[in-house]
Amino acid sequence: MSKQGERPAWETYFMDITQLVAMRSTCLRRVVGAVLVKDKRVLSTGYNGAPSGVSHCAEAGCLRETLNVASGEKHELCRGIHAEQNAIIQAAHYGISIDGASLYCTNLPCSICTKMIINAGISKIFYKEGYADSLSEKMLSETDIQLIKLDNSAQGENS
Repeated sequence: MSKQGERPAWETYFMDITQLVAMRSTCLRRVVGAVLVKDKRVLSTGYNGAPSGVSHCAEAGCLRETLNVASGEKHELCRGIHAEQNAIIQAAHYGISIDGASLYCTNLPCSICTKMIINAGISKIFYKEGYADSLSEKMLSETDIQLIKLDNSAQGENS
C-alpha cells in the first residue's frame, strides 16, 4: 500500500491491474493478464484460459505439456485463449471500441495476438516480460505501434 499522498504512475497502475487479472488464469504453464486502456480508463481485461463453458486445463489436462511443445510454438495445440485475445474479444462482445487504445500485458504478445492487435488498431503495447516468439517483434517493427517494456521499478505520480 502506498503512503498517503503517493500515487503510482499510470503505467504502474495499469500494469499492476494486469497482475490481478492474471490471477484468474486457468493455464497450467503460464499465467498472463491483459488490460486495454484508453484515456486513462480501463476498457476491457483478459486472462489466459479455456473459453467460457469449456473444461479448464486443470480438469482436462494440458496437451502442450503432454506433447512437450516448447513455449511460443504451435499455439493451436492449446484449449486456452491468450489474455490479449480475451481482452479484445470482451471489448467486441460488449461493443467497446479499442481503436487507439493501449494494451498492458504481463508478457510480450505472441505472433497470433500481435496480428489481432495490429488489426484492432491498438496504438501502444506495455509489457513486463518477453515471450519466445520472434515473429511478434518483427511484425511490430513494421508498424507504428509503440512497444514499451516496463521494468518493476517504475513508480511515482504521473497525472
